[in-house]
Amino acid sequence: MSASAPTLRSLAKLLGLSRTTISDALRGSSRVDPNTAARVKKAADEVGYRRNPLAGALMSELRRSRGGTFRGVLAAVDFNEPDRPEPSTRYHRELVIGAETRATELGFKVEKFFVGHAGVSVQRLDSILQSRGLHGVILLPAWDEPDLSNLDWSRFTGIYTDYIIERPALHSVCPDHYRSLLSALQRLPKLGYKRPGLFLRQHQDERLQYRWGAAFRAFQETHPALAPIPPLVPETLTKSEFITWFKKYDPDVVVGHSTDAIAWMEECGAQLPKTHGFLCLNLHMKGRDCAGLDLQPRTLGARATELLIAQLQRNETGIPEWPLTTTIAARWTDGPTLRTAASAIA
Repeated sequence: MSASAPTLRSLAKLLGLSRTTISDALRGSSRVDPNTAARVKKAADEVGYRRNPLAGALMSELRRSRGGTFRGVLAAVDFNEPDRPEPSTRYHRELVIGAETRATELGFKVEKFFVGHAGVSVQRLDSILQSRGLHGVILLPAWDEPDLSNLDWSRFTGIYTDYIIERPALHSVCPDHYRSLLSALQRLPKLGYKRPGLFLRQHQDERLQYRWGAAFRAFQETHPALAPIPPLVPETLTKSEFITWFKKYDPDVVVGHSTDAIAWMEECGAQLPKTHGFLCLNLHMKGRDCAGLDLQPRTLGARATELLIAQLQRNETGIPEWPLTTTIAARWTDGPTLRTAASAIA
């Protein structure tokens, strides 16, 4: 063999087989005799041949569409989880829109799949993706710990759009939760708030390795002049528990996910934003108009797509040796539940 990179043509010449047979064998096609397939894979390993995961999908789609700009198909995999909060559906939808938009700009398209409850099994997903020639996988956030270890990752490249995934450990793109909350808390005193309080469902903090709670406690420790209010982090948030906490500690601004808290505060006599304030930790999960953090899911989806395509173009498949995390800070958004800088000065 020459010193140049091995190709299907050079493998075919070496083994005395057609390029079609070589290609089918490397794809695991049942049309190739198992002994022949084993011989082809052994030779490919010996010469260092690596199949480009984009090639099969590209040629298949080009034959269907007769287009000249198409480069491949990516799979967006969502988890059907009965216990996941319903408002998160909007966040997932925005992630997919961001992924689809950026994929189109780069000559790709995105197809969505569901796994788990009321969806396909992981084993069935593996079969579908392989049969369709889809090798790039964007994983949407899971409420519980996701497990896609049963996919044959030697054939796939994946990226997770949330903080952490361990089964398997993949590259991920997610909001910078710690930095985003810390920055938001630092703005609140400038608006005249001196008693910030945080409430979370316990699982909302656990799944991010306690980044929300850590940012809040770090802010309290570095701002001793502000009243230290213990965060409310129950397993399940209830109206009665929130009102008990609110009346006991009297925070003048409340930070959390659920906008139900606004009505509960008003029941206690709060007038937003005159006497109290509310800041939502994820505006894509809000139930009513308010101030809060835009975690920028469209930007996250776009960035995840860029990183995934870059891996495919470098012919990188499998579980990365060193999984990397890319974080993007949230954007502050004013709203009717917080004072503005102008009103605080006045």
